[in-house]
Amino acid sequence: MTVSQSLPDTERAVRDRLLARLYAQDHPWLLGRLYDRLRNREDAEDIAGEAFSQLVGSPLLERVNEPRALLTTVAKRIMWKLWRRRELEAAWLESLRCQAIGHAPSAQEQMEIMQALQCIDAILQDLPHKARVAFIYSQVDGMRHAVIAAELQVSVSTVRHYIAQGMRRCVAAQVRP
Repeated sequence: MTVSQSLPDTERAVRDRLLARLYAQDHPWLLGRLYDRLRNREDAEDIAGEAFSQLVGSPLLERVNEPRALLTTVAKRIMWKLWRRRELEAAWLESLRCQAIGHAPSAQEQMEIMQALQCIDAILQDLPHKARVAFIYSQVDGMRHAVIAAELQVSVSTVRHYIAQGMRRCVAAQVRP
């Protein structure tokens, strides 16, 4: 059940009018800002639409004093997720290009691997950057701890700590129902 569906009819009507007004006033503005940043109309439209969709579900909508600030924040988060997903996809496609043609995975396997990478990325996203990189270097790229330490300019024991953090996150995510 959405926030709007759980409200009495009069409150829902007020909320719907507020959303319609915000959309009419701020959608062109947000779309323009996103296009200026992305230079891609389709991505700008997708992100703007998703930002307003998230705003519709927000229980705080009526209390927002600066809706453009909120829209900007929501749109930036969506944009960063899009970029991170595309970086993962590009890295995966590059690794496929480096493999021998006879060993390339099927389209189904490629999709499953991309989904797994996106899931791992989501699990690790709250880790510090170096911890995330150390975990990926170790578990995905198979790099040795000493090489990772040199690459990240940290000690080997710090690399072990970073990898343990990543492992704990993955185990915790796997245990949840």
